[in-house]
Amino acid sequence: MQATATNIRLPLKSSGFASLVDALEYAAGGTTGFNFYDHRGQLDAVLTYRDLRDQARTLAARLLGLGLRWGDRVGIIADTDPMFHRFFFACQYAGLVPVALPAGIQLGAHKTFVNQLRRMLESCGASVIVAPDSHAAFLEEIAEGLNLAMAGTAEDFDALPAEDVEFSTAATTDIAYLQYTSGSTRFPRGVQIDQRTVLDNLQGIAKSGLELTREDRFVSWLPYYHDMGLIGFILVPLICQLSADYLSSRSFAMRPRLWLKLISDNRGTISSSPTFGYALCSRRLRPSDYEKYDLGSWRAACVGAEQINPAPLKVFARALAPCGFDEKAFVACYGMAETVLAVSFAPLGLGLSIDHVDQDVMTSTGQARPMESGSSNAANYTDCGVLLPGFELKITGADGAEVPERQCGEILLRGPSVMSGYYRDDEASEAVLSKDGWLDTGDIGYRVGNHLYITARSKDVIIIKGRNIWPHDMEVVTQRLDHVRLGGVAAFSVSGFAEEELAVMVVETRERDAAARDRLAHEITELMHEHFGINVIIDLVRPGTLPKTSSGKLSRFQSRQSFLERQSNPALELPGTQVSKRKIA
Repeated sequence: MQATATNIRLPLKSSGFASLVDALEYAAGGTTGFNFYDHRGQLDAVLTYRDLRDQARTLAARLLGLGLRWGDRVGIIADTDPMFHRFFFACQYAGLVPVALPAGIQLGAHKTFVNQLRRMLESCGASVIVAPDSHAAFLEEIAEGLNLAMAGTAEDFDALPAEDVEFSTAATTDIAYLQYTSGSTRFPRGVQIDQRTVLDNLQGIAKSGLELTREDRFVSWLPYYHDMGLIGFILVPLICQLSADYLSSRSFAMRPRLWLKLISDNRGTISSSPTFGYALCSRRLRPSDYEKYDLGSWRAACVGAEQINPAPLKVFARALAPCGFDEKAFVACYGMAETVLAVSFAPLGLGLSIDHVDQDVMTSTGQARPMESGSSNAANYTDCGVLLPGFELKITGADGAEVPERQCGEILLRGPSVMSGYYRDDEASEAVLSKDGWLDTGDIGYRVGNHLYITARSKDVIIIKGRNIWPHDMEVVTQRLDHVRLGGVAAFSVSGFAEEELAVMVVETRERDAAARDRLAHEITELMHEHFGINVIIDLVRPGTLPKTSSGKLSRFQSRQSFLERQSNPALELPGTQVSKRKIA
């Protein structure tokens, strides 16, 4: 078995396709495709675009033999396995709608996982669910009581008879797939993306965002049920007929250096990660690793989040410099499932550009006033670049009017890559989509010229005595302490006496000694006074307590709910303040 080639034999084409099927049919004329690596970093399976085309067509005929109708939904538990690609594209041929379902099961969270999948299947009215062998034991429990035509493993579906059918051509307005949001502030909703919408964003990413060439190769460990994994590392390579190499998320978590090994061995050029992935690699590196890897081919190390913390990325760049990693490869991005994937890209080949602003002015007025870097009072925001072609941007204040440059406000977007709505949820769709097509992203940010900076989620902003405080800033400041790890802090607010808003910080720590815990709480309190001038409730918890979304991001909404549920004391004590538990809501 040999991995697919990097250089494509076809003329590179990223636009002009009528549908995802049309794109696959073109890619099948070459020799490139997808490669799957196991937990030891050994090549485990190869799926060329030609084989994917043939297998997807056969599987589509089998699915239609179940009596499914055009537009019926097919739930696919999205593990890192060729099965996902086969079923996703079988749905494209059969006129069915694939729905990528989370595959990650946290220890002790069996019931939560099953309930989550059941709610998603009920939400989209799925007719079928398919699972990899690793999840077969869950199928009966997930499917119980649901009106499904079939629930099974890939092997079960491959045993069905293949009907002699003639496939219909998808219209540009037909739904291509449903992408469930990560659910950081509410239960996930199914983002409805049609063929024309996904093709527009794929073209923008390929041509303007990454400027892909025939020599590019993708490497990823990101889950397929997340928009970056599905769009960025399945559909973008396919739309450009480029090869992609996969490591499962579980394998990455256990052995993050395998990610670097794949990039080095296969001369990968495009790979992405949230900041925690770069940080995990940095922590696991050994001095002997520097001789093992050659990362000189990695030209676009993408990173995207609501707010991008540059500190762990700088650590990663310094650690991997001896392996040939160039910090100028970092590419800050901004996007969301509601826009397929990408909205903006920072310029290629320049690395991260950081805007240093006066934190006092930011919290009191929302204005991003520049100041010298290194100041103790500086807040740092990453330049997320310019919008992809076709997008329009508005940043508005509380009155709905557009605000000037460097003034924070709500980010609104319009363009052909914006979703048509949340599936079967008119109320939620109308809440974020205006009649003239503007999407309320739920993010807060500001612009400098045509460059975009993200500061917070609007629902997360902490408002104390009329001052807006971004929870991300509080978390970043706290993570500077030696005993606080990246991703181990959540900041949010609760209502106290007389509905006064109170800031809370939940901090994971391994410290058990009472005196050491008191010192840590005191240090955090002092930092919050120094940087933000506010009192905070400090809640020290065990590592692993803070809830994450399906894509691995911190969920402040769930952190707040868990904090309220944990409270067992009759009162929470602040310096000079007694807050009754009954008043916290």
